[in-house]
Amino acid sequence: MPDATGGARRCLAVFCGSKVGNDGGVHTLARELGSAMAAGGVGLVYGGAGIGVMGSLADAVLEAGGTAVGVIPVGLFSREVPHGNLTELVEVPDMHARKRAMYERADAFCALPGGYGTLEEVFEAATWTQLGLHDRHKPVVLLDHNGFWSGLEAFLDRAVSDGFVKPGNRGIVSRATSVAEALAILDR
Repeated sequence: MPDATGGARRCLAVFCGSKVGNDGGVHTLARELGSAMAAGGVGLVYGGAGIGVMGSLADAVLEAGGTAVGVIPVGLFSREVPHGNLTELVEVPDMHARKRAMYERADAFCALPGGYGTLEEVFEAATWTQLGLHDRHKPVVLLDHNGFWSGLEAFLDRAVSDGFVKPGNRGIVSRATSVAEALAILDR
């Protein structure tokens, strides 16, 4: 994943749930993404949980010899249960500090299916890119599973057609249907 200077990207922030969800295929997708990241020398920064989709992702990265950095607010330790084997666990005071730490470490963003927290992270990362608040352009990719993100993609298209998102900013958020496609989009 090249960065703005042509060097290798080293870190991908992945947004995903600390919940298990109802479809085991999401965990399979998370593990596939984690393995591909490690194989490509791309480090992971994520929410730090050892449970749910987050845990599956981090386990795959670590099992494949990659690096995984978790960022978790101290107040969520009992709810999200920090992963016990991370390369680094960054403890922060609150959700705002968590997101800022992830954004600063990341070269790009990828979202797996998740809930409100995942959506909030996707939109804030995209907004920061739109406003130029990141140190460089940082794309956001929605890694789809069984059409999970198709409704959000339709919403974004509608926001453009209704004049709420500039057409030139629509490409900040892309949808991919495979790990290979997601990593290719992030390579742009």
